[in-house]
Amino acid sequence: MKSLATLVLLFALAAPLAAQQPAPGPAQGPPPKTPAAQDGFVPVDAPVTGQDAIPAPRLVAIAYGFIWVVIFGYVWSVKSRLSRVERELETVSRRVPERK
Repeated sequence: MKSLATLVLLFALAAPLAAQQPAPGPAQGPPPKTPAAQDGFVPVDAPVTGQDAIPAPRLVAIAYGFIWVVIFGYVWSVKSRLSRVERELETVSRRVPERK
């Protein structure tokens, strides 16, 4: 079942990427080189369009939120395992007679 879910997720993520790129035909060759690409690295001072900018505050908030969810999940996991060990120790201590 996990492999099926992974396969569906993979196709769901790959479908938009495949739709954006046209399939190269036999008549199409490599893209023509621009003069800037032939001269070497040309630094860009500002994004060309608004879509080229990365929404940094949103990405940072998502990253911090993810980290906090992972931390709380880990703490909950440790707490539940520790309480289970304490219950088992209490059960064992009731079964074993006390020695003086």
